[in-house]
Amino acid sequence: MYYTGFMKTSIENKNNDLLKLPRVGEIVEGSVIGVGRSSVYVDLGPVGTGIIYGQEFQEAKVILKNAKIGDKLMLKIVELENDDGYIELSATQAGRELNWDKLLIKKEKGETLTAKVLGANKGGLLVETERVAGFLPVSQLSPKNYPRVEGADRTKILDKLQKLVGQEIIVKILTIDQNKNILILSEKATETEKIKEIVKKYKVGDVVDGEITGIVEFGVFIKILPENLEGLIHISEIDWQLIDDPAEIVKIGQKVKAKIIEIADGIRISLSLKALKHDPWIDIDKKYKKGDVVEGKVTKFNPFGAFVQIAPKIQGLVHISEFGTKTKMEQKLKVSKTYQFQITQVEPAEHRMTLRLTK
Repeated sequence: MYYTGFMKTSIENKNNDLLKLPRVGEIVEGSVIGVGRSSVYVDLGPVGTGIIYGQEFQEAKVILKNAKIGDKLMLKIVELENDDGYIELSATQAGRELNWDKLLIKKEKGETLTAKVLGANKGGLLVETERVAGFLPVSQLSPKNYPRVEGADRTKILDKLQKLVGQEIIVKILTIDQNKNILILSEKATETEKIKEIVKKYKVGDVVDGEITGIVEFGVFIKILPENLEGLIHISEIDWQLIDDPAEIVKIGQKVKAKIIEIADGIRISLSLKALKHDPWIDIDKKYKKGDVVEGKVTKFNPFGAFVQIAPKIQGLVHISEFGTKTKMEQKLKVSKTYQFQITQVEPAEHRMTLRLTK
């Protein structure tokens, strides 16, 4: 019985020892026991003695230049036994692994971190945080750093982004994948909770004071005063007339009053300027009726037909089906020219009027 018990214990101990054997890729802690001109020796305890040398030493010079006997280092095993019997170690690879681990923990906890801007391209910023390279898309910049450029000129956007190079930005992690070396960050996400608290003060229908801070092809950005919240006025909400370029109606720095028409996800505010202006379509059916012949100026073509202005801020549409093809339409009508049209339908509530070119 004694022999059996002894054998069982010996086997268990042997199994435990096997479980404790080091593995390539494992992160281990060791104490510096020797420092040479191009190598560092590390005591790994029962595992054995490790060495950092060659390319691994060159890559880790910054980390190892001040290493002293007794210093503790976190290292990655790259080879279990070299020709001299040492375990080969890497300080840089271990550092990278640990940095990715730190980032993963911050992502799980929703914590913020500081990223330094190293470069820029038309899609966003190239940054570094915890010694890991990442990317901050333009869409994830905060209102303060978002490049508002008239006409969405990509060259001008890049110029504005390049001005951020060298700066530090507080961010949160959106996506992290060490295996694919992907780290996507967001500056906008760091302000979400703070903005939500401020937005709670407002509701749809409120009229607010604001300042135009940016003009883009799809609308204008507005700073809601005095909170400095940012909202968007879509191009269709700037005025009752059809608009091709918002800059024709408003200017950056202009003070305006706007009406809140939507609050999405408790954070995105949409506003309207035209909601506070007189609606020219009110009672339009009293002035214009189906069958009336009116004079109108062609203002633009689109895939559906031609827009025709028949009164200030009142435009009707001649559908392309009236001509058969776009080519025939452009042969019959010319932009900025005036023609006679017959009204085929008036819908004041829908702000819609359809026309037909008279023969």
